[in-house]
Amino acid sequence: MSEITDFEALRHAMAENSEQPEGPARNARAEQLLAEAERLGIPLAVIEALGHLLKVYNYSSEKDKMFVPFARLLRMWDERPEDFDEYEAHSLHWVFKWMSSGMLEQPHIPLASIEKWLAEMERRYRLAGYSERAVRGCEFQVAAHIGDIPRAERAYAAWLAAERDRMADCHACELQAQGWWQAVRGRDAKALELWRPVLDGAYACAHEPHTTLASSLLPLLRLGRPDEARAHHLRGLRLVRPMESMRDAYADHVEFCALTGNEARGLELLAERPAYFTDDGDPRSKLDFLAVVALLMDRLTGLGLGERPVPGPAGRSWTARELAEHARGQALELAARFDRRNGTPYVGERIRARMARRPLVERLPLGVRTARPAAPRPATAAPAAPAAAPAAAPAASGEPDLAALLAEARRLSDTLQPHAVEAWAAVARAAGDTELDARTRAEIADHEAMGRGPEGAALFERAAELYAQAGDPGEALAARARAAYVRALAGDTEEALAAVGDLYERVLALYAEDGTGVRQAASVLMSRARILMRPLHEADGPVPPEVRAAAEAAAREVLALVEGHAEGDVRLAVRAAEARAMLAEAAVHTGELEEAARLFARAAREFVDAGVPWFAVEYEARLAGLAHHLGDTAGAERALRAALEHGGPHLEPPGRAQLHLQLAEVLGGRGDAEEAAEHALQATHWADEAGEGRTLGAWARQHLGGLLVRQGRWAEAAEVLESALPDITAETHGEGAVVQTLWRLGDCLSELGEHRAAAERRLQAAEIARHWPEQDDHATLAHLAAESLGNADLPDEADRAYARAGELWRALGRVPGLVRSLRARAWLALRGTSGADAARELMARALRECEAALAAAAPPDDADEAAARFRLVAELGNTHRQFGDLLARSVAEGAEDAAIRAVFEEALAQTERAVAVFASLGADGLHSRTGAELAAGWLEADLGRPAAARARARAVLDAYADAADAGDAVDAETVRARRAEAEQLLRLPQEEPASPAPKSATG
Repeated sequence: MSEITDFEALRHAMAENSEQPEGPARNARAEQLLAEAERLGIPLAVIEALGHLLKVYNYSSEKDKMFVPFARLLRMWDERPEDFDEYEAHSLHWVFKWMSSGMLEQPHIPLASIEKWLAEMERRYRLAGYSERAVRGCEFQVAAHIGDIPRAERAYAAWLAAERDRMADCHACELQAQGWWQAVRGRDAKALELWRPVLDGAYACAHEPHTTLASSLLPLLRLGRPDEARAHHLRGLRLVRPMESMRDAYADHVEFCALTGNEARGLELLAERPAYFTDDGDPRSKLDFLAVVALLMDRLTGLGLGERPVPGPAGRSWTARELAEHARGQALELAARFDRRNGTPYVGERIRARMARRPLVERLPLGVRTARPAAPRPATAAPAAPAAAPAAAPAASGEPDLAALLAEARRLSDTLQPHAVEAWAAVARAAGDTELDARTRAEIADHEAMGRGPEGAALFERAAELYAQAGDPGEALAARARAAYVRALAGDTEEALAAVGDLYERVLALYAEDGTGVRQAASVLMSRARILMRPLHEADGPVPPEVRAAAEAAAREVLALVEGHAEGDVRLAVRAAEARAMLAEAAVHTGELEEAARLFARAAREFVDAGVPWFAVEYEARLAGLAHHLGDTAGAERALRAALEHGGPHLEPPGRAQLHLQLAEVLGGRGDAEEAAEHALQATHWADEAGEGRTLGAWARQHLGGLLVRQGRWAEAAEVLESALPDITAETHGEGAVVQTLWRLGDCLSELGEHRAAAERRLQAAEIARHWPEQDDHATLAHLAAESLGNADLPDEADRAYARAGELWRALGRVPGLVRSLRARAWLALRGTSGADAARELMARALRECEAALAAAAPPDDADEAAARFRLVAELGNTHRQFGDLLARSVAEGAEDAAIRAVFEEALAQTERAVAVFASLGADGLHSRTGAELAAGWLEADLGRPAAARARARAVLDAYADAADAGDAVDAETVRARRAEAEQLLRLPQEEPASPAPKSATG
């Protein structure tokens, strides 16, 4: 790093250092620059270097270092105020506020010294002619910190009543502090009302809305507004993450995670900032950080994860339990130091209350993926079935009442309620060694087999033997039919068909002799139908007609048997509905999709009417898929909403995730991005709960990110897409999904001003798309990457990327894209080392490409060709317009008047051509034409022709008057701006200036 040899070089170096990330490296450079300033021997240079050092210390973890340079600066002011220019004198008084808050943050500085400093600040501000607003604001901070509520309220009122002047904090910072106090006093709604202008972007500064977003998290949760809290977390964390000085705001985000069921994300945040555990330059923010660390670790310990390894202070490994004890001890010791200094218990009380906070919501999905906790959460009781009776009271001995358990299990299984399998398991446990009758043992074995799925065949056979012993041959045949079906599920379809065929013949004969009931016969027939349906469910394409016909006939036989008996019998009603759904599946295989949809809808209604709506979910999901295929998006939406409603608490997480994601896709397709995003968010949550965060969850996050992009919620979308990106792979999701994720993320980063990162993502996407047969995406991404590189002040890289994009556009025959790339390169050349001549040549090439394409194009035959020609003509007009702007801006500083006039005349000629081209587009080119007309007017004025300039202004006003008379739809905002600019041109003086003034050429 070269030595500083003059004042301007020092100022340039300080400006560069100000742009570096907060932290020790920036502070060390500022210290070095102060030494360089002292060597220059210029008092103002030392003053400015001390001011720079103060600023970087204040916005870092080394805030305790700023008192020494400030004392030196204040001494220099007292000894020689004439050495300070106006800016540095203002800055010196401004920094008084930093000293006041900085002293509060250091518990070793006595309260008496802080009060004395406050009085000194008030005296100096009065001498300098400033109002007391900043002083009262600092007094409020002191009183609020020590817990002197009456004094704080008085100072707060005086602060707001005093006149705002140059020493007042910016509006954003003042509103943040005012809202913070309202929240401290329990007035959350008032706090959010005060914060609204900051949160909405009306006021901002270097550290706002960063702090306000963090401060708003718990008030929003307490007011029952979790969706806003989630958005503020995603948006705010992105802002504070790179800023070392914002440990207290970062702590608010960790606390938010601890109180919303996102403990795993809280751990990830701790792991990102290990230095926050030990940085001592700002003890007050360290206190807040340690308090929320203790809170988070207590939450983990309460969830049974106390022995889980967690990130903590360097030098050793930590478990959650150990870190909780360590952080709590350090926090309480630090709070005690503040309280000893302050003479009040207020800080300790506040910290204890913070560490004892309880969750505000059980689980708030954030849309981003985090590692699931290593141990399960405490199980919650399963929701009662809709018609469940109250649980039986325990027997007097305290043991479960076996008779009551048995009655409840039979009620649940007889009406096909959820948890029947679990109820029979409870009966088995309660029975122990008790001798049960054969019927009960059969039912226990039967339901245990149901719980085992394909592995339950042997138990079904055992149940059949017991049913036979109990004198129920029909139920024995039904149990053996169930065994055959689970063998089919395991892949033994032929064996299953052979077994069920015999059972089918026997049960029909038994039923004909009144040897069994319709329920048992229907159960055997349904098992046979299910086995015959297996080839239809497993087929990737058409199945042989005879296979489909056999399955359809079996389903119809079930219907014929039960339809006359289903009234009032849940089991038979369910058999009928399932058989109808089988007929729907058969209709799908014959291509009768509308009939299939009708049958699925009817089956779903029958399940609901039977009082078992959860059985309808599978068929409503199938109906939604068919409706979507048939173009009935409203029907698809209805079916998906019904499935989510009917599934209720009985839906398994993977199914719930799929339904929410499908509904998000349907809603997004019809343009309702906001509600679609809510369902995509739920899909991410349930996919994570199902352990499918890297597959289904990644799909859901990618979709959620896209929906947030459509709403312009760039920071939230970026967080979600960055979370999805590691899991979106070409192998699992396809290259298209990878490119789309990178593309969307690049758009977000570009909107957020993170241009280097945007360029990186867009280049990654372009590299993947480079291998695709269709190159449109490759060309677009290369162009966007070039745009980001240019915005990131990397002109050479941007020029190469634009050149590559231009080659791709040319190969694709996309002249508008080629022309835009050439124009972009021209502007880069003008601003860089290539110079004005290279810029002119690139812009001239863009013109030639447009003109050649238009000359070669045949008259359009259809609407698409007409639209393409319109775009090409518009690009020609834009190129003439930009050429004029480029020429006007290319005038060298200090050029002769004659040379300036010649360039301006050339620029005017290009702009006039733009006016003519846009005029040829009629009403669709109105705004472009008036913009070019006004640009020509300013050039006329610069060339000393105000009358001509006013004539062009009148032409603009007339154009909009004509458009209004014709009833043309025009953009009101643009019209207002154009008219205002025209009125400004009309107010030009009458006399002709002696020579052109280049500065207005870009007006």
